[in-house]
Amino acid sequence: MPSFSIEVPGEANPLTENLLVHSLTSAASSNPNQIQTGTQQLQQWEKSPGYYKHLQSAYLDHRLPMEIRYLAIIQLKNGIDKYWRKTALNAVQKDDKEVIRSRLLDSALNEYDNRLAVQNALVIAKIARFKYPNDWPDALQSITNTLRSQSPPLQLARALLVLLHIVKELSTGRLQRTRQNLQAATPEIVHVLGTLYASCVDSWRSGISDDTEPLMQQSLLAMKVLRRLLIAGYEHPNRNSEVSTLWQLTQDHFGAFMQLEKAGHPHVGLIEKHMVQLAKLHHEMSRDHPAAFALLPNSIALVRAYWDVAKSFGEVFGSKEAVTLAVASANIGTNGDVDEAKASNEKLALKGLLTIRACVKMVHNASQTLKYRTPEDKEERSRATELIKQALLGQDFVREVMEVLVTRFFVFRASDLKEWEEEPEVWEKREEGDGEDWEFSIRSCSEKLFLDLAINYKDMLVQPLLQVFYSVANPANENVLFKDSVYTAIGLAAPVVHEHLDFDAFIRDVLVMEVQKRTPGYNIIRRRAAILLGQWITVKVAKSSRPAVYEIFQHLLNKDDALNDQVVRVTAGRQLKNICDDWDFKAEPFMPYAETTFTRLMELIGEAELTETKMALLNTMSIAVERLDHSISPFAARIVGMLSPLWEASAEEHLMKQAILTIVARLVNAMKADSLPMHPMVFPIIRGAVEPGSETEVYLLDDAMDLWAAILLQTPAPASEELLALVPYLFPIYELGSDNLRKALEITESYVLLAPAHMLSDSARMQMFSALSTLLGTLRPEANGMLCNLVEVIVRAAENLGGGPAVAQTTTDLVHVGFLAKLLDGLRGSWIAHCTTGPNRKDLPVDGIVETDYFSILARLIVGSLDGFCQACQRAAPLGQASNLESTMKWLLEEWFSHFENVGDPSRRKLMCLALTKLLETNQSFALVNLQSLMTVWTDIITELREEDADANADSLVYSTDGAGAAQGYDGSPEAPEDTRRRELSYSDVVHTVNLPGFVKQHLEQAIAAAGGSQRFQDEWLVNVDRDVLEGFSRMGIVG
Repeated sequence: MPSFSIEVPGEANPLTENLLVHSLTSAASSNPNQIQTGTQQLQQWEKSPGYYKHLQSAYLDHRLPMEIRYLAIIQLKNGIDKYWRKTALNAVQKDDKEVIRSRLLDSALNEYDNRLAVQNALVIAKIARFKYPNDWPDALQSITNTLRSQSPPLQLARALLVLLHIVKELSTGRLQRTRQNLQAATPEIVHVLGTLYASCVDSWRSGISDDTEPLMQQSLLAMKVLRRLLIAGYEHPNRNSEVSTLWQLTQDHFGAFMQLEKAGHPHVGLIEKHMVQLAKLHHEMSRDHPAAFALLPNSIALVRAYWDVAKSFGEVFGSKEAVTLAVASANIGTNGDVDEAKASNEKLALKGLLTIRACVKMVHNASQTLKYRTPEDKEERSRATELIKQALLGQDFVREVMEVLVTRFFVFRASDLKEWEEEPEVWEKREEGDGEDWEFSIRSCSEKLFLDLAINYKDMLVQPLLQVFYSVANPANENVLFKDSVYTAIGLAAPVVHEHLDFDAFIRDVLVMEVQKRTPGYNIIRRRAAILLGQWITVKVAKSSRPAVYEIFQHLLNKDDALNDQVVRVTAGRQLKNICDDWDFKAEPFMPYAETTFTRLMELIGEAELTETKMALLNTMSIAVERLDHSISPFAARIVGMLSPLWEASAEEHLMKQAILTIVARLVNAMKADSLPMHPMVFPIIRGAVEPGSETEVYLLDDAMDLWAAILLQTPAPASEELLALVPYLFPIYELGSDNLRKALEITESYVLLAPAHMLSDSARMQMFSALSTLLGTLRPEANGMLCNLVEVIVRAAENLGGGPAVAQTTTDLVHVGFLAKLLDGLRGSWIAHCTTGPNRKDLPVDGIVETDYFSILARLIVGSLDGFCQACQRAAPLGQASNLESTMKWLLEEWFSHFENVGDPSRRKLMCLALTKLLETNQSFALVNLQSLMTVWTDIITELREEDADANADSLVYSTDGAGAAQGYDGSPEAPEDTRRRELSYSDVVHTVNLPGFVKQHLEQAIAAAGGSQRFQDEWLVNVDRDVLEGFSRMGIVG
């Protein structure tokens, strides 16, 4: 009868070594229930004292099965990252750390299993990064001593493995102290390892025996460590004699290993691994220590040796006969099916090209590659640069490199054409990587090196390159592979050769004909034509040639043409983005080709299988939509029809959803008000992305908000109920901060402009004001400016809806939510700070542009409803301040007038002047006592607003209403509905409708009358004004 055992995980289980082994056994089993139970128990214990000590004990117990020991060391390794730091929450206790550390090296040196040895070495390296040298000073010395002694082969190999991983960890440390600690220990380790490496190589080179393979493994590990130490362990490797000796030895060995490889050494795989390590050392030295590389012994000869390797590899880079046969028979994919996996020769050739490129950068981009801090560094840099320039980068060498690159490494291999046929999208995606893989791909590296040479040696290379180009740029020349290589070079060198090449004539006389040829293999030229045009369009393509370019792309997207295979069409679809995104692209010349091109592009998107391909093609469509602007309208319905099934099919592919939202947003912006029928389709998408806690919020929020903003921008009034229903989802986004907050404030402002009655209704108003009040005083100046500008727009909207009473109600609401109190409190803090000096000086809570923003809000409230403002000031007085209006206005006006000169915007200066002038209507002493400051402001602002030779009543900010009803953009295209709303709001602003001199005259005369006439006004108030100020104002001629 079967028995069933049930393990119940629980926090009550005590942590003991036996129970831990039991849980490890469960987690390592094949039973899903036991795996879950064991894993949960381990997770519960990982923060418990003793857990990691017991894990190490389980790993050290050789009686346990290997899979349990492996799981134990993996758990220990993962825990070090999370809990070893002293500052970590639930950090490993100090006593446990000491126990673990004391057993590390012995456990490593005697581990027989290779997989366990690697994981244990990683554990030691991670701990060393934290503990060495302060808490583990002998970490490296202990391993070095093991390497010095006559240790058994296993212990020697394990010591090398541990040292390798420690050096890896320390050399990648970001802290300068970490690297300095490694550099301090490097000379001794290099001495020991260099001797060991040379001894091992001499031993296994002397003859084949049973010890050959272990010795080769030891020398390989030693070189892996030395490679990193020579790069990261020295600031100036060339100044160390031992490094120079070792450098020379690596060159000797590199040549010797190549001979052993050619001779068919029994362990040729290990020979090749040695050569790759040496090549990495040489390349990394040229990249990270360029001056040292040049000055180390025989480095110029070394670079030339690498170039010989690269040239030799170029001879067999592609099987010319196989490729030619594949092209000629139009049977790509069945011929030339040779094994072209990245062999060691290709890796060596790649490192050679990378090293040459580093030498070119050393000479021509010295500021980016060479660093110096002392006169000696500068002198070494100068010598290194001159040496490379004179001894290596001569005319013959540079021309030879260019020739080999173009004729050998730009050429397709048979395997390329095979994959083109069998996996077209995968191959096309890899080839369109924009050279990002240039450190790992020989063709991409060749392209980068070619471009470096073309830019820096253009006088030397342009004419030879053009001669080759003219020899193949002929429809009669059908050497497809060579032609593709030369066209590749011309595309890369476009910024260099454009002054010497009539590319428009090439398009007209050659390219138009070549893309129509039906000769087998010309799909290669069609693909290259799309790339070539994409490269040249931003450099030099005349306006008259662009229709031909558009026609070529239209043709290349035609799937009914057999030579337009998927690679050709996807490449054309990608490159069309560059054509449309060019600065000189105009919609009108493109329109005759638009319908056919878009139809074929949309068909291609539907055919594509890879998500990356679909997104790239969608990006092309998105750019085209943006550049065609309103001209895209005839195609909008079909584009939307294409996007709907793509959205459904994208499922969890959120990057695809983001691309779709982007193109819809651009479509809405392009179509302006004509996009209205599309809006209901996207409301559910926006709601799903912005709803707090939704699954898609984290992925789609940014793009959904861009679309939301675009819809508001392009919606004519009145707003639909569906659009207004999204308002409640807006205010929680304020709490997310950053760019989301900025976009949310923009959307809120758009809502206020579109539907002011709804936004100021009881259902939305207080929630909006509460959210804004919470933000006030917590933002950076730029975001604070957006918030304050929004409040100004709200006040304007209230004024337009209900005049003074509506502004008074808005002011009351701002008091109720604490907004106005926080604003006044900030301004009072600044006033107090300005009143203090010396040691007792207080910091400014608000200053500069923030204070200007605050005063602008107050100015809007005063201009909209003076009574509402005065009542609000009494209720919202800062804590500890008397609530009567007189005392509040005393400090407020003092701060306002003192800040006035810091306001730079003429519109805001006039707005504040209007508000301060309007305070005279109160007939209160707080206004008249500041008459001198007020007259100074009047004089300054009115003088600013007077145009030259204008009369006394001139005001340059008062707009004519002639353009108020314009409904078109500057280029004649339809205007966005929100642009119209903003313009109308601007034209109705008091800043642009009220004549300031007349306003001042009116209010001054009213103040004089309210004071009891001119004489009494003179005796009570004007007597306090300085004569110079009064004379300056009188010269304005405002008051007779």
